[in-house]
Amino acid sequence: MGPIQDGHGEAMKTIALTTAALLAAPALALAAAPAHAGDDDRERTGSCSGSTNWKIKAGPDDGRMEVEAEIDSNRSGQTWRWVLRHEGRVADRGTSVTRGPSGSFDVERRTANTAGTDTYKFRAVNRASGEVCVARVSR
Repeated sequence: MGPIQDGHGEAMKTIALTTAALLAAPALALAAAPAHAGDDDRERTGSCSGSTNWKIKAGPDDGRMEVEAEIDSNRSGQTWRWVLRHEGRVADRGTSVTRGPSGSFDVERRTANTAGTDTYKFRAVNRASGEVCVARVSR
């Protein structure tokens, strides 16, 4: 069976293409949106002094602030010493080892939600290589 010849073929094609584009737009917007735990989260990424990458995000969670920092070196078994600061004061510190096929570790902490902007700094140092990562986020 061939195409219908009613004199409106081009108009019908245009309507069909426009409808398809409008239906696809929300799906494309969702696919392009960054992955966040919540709409109010603020996320930043960057590179360390070597080939390692960092990511940090912060956002409100049940009246407190949740901050998550990730170090991704793509090498399992590396030991990193880290310090998390909130408003310039040490919120926590520790030592973590990169694990899994991704060769990463993450640190999640909840802090008080202070008045105004909350500022976080996460600093990690690879104990073997001396590579330094410094991640900052404000929310």
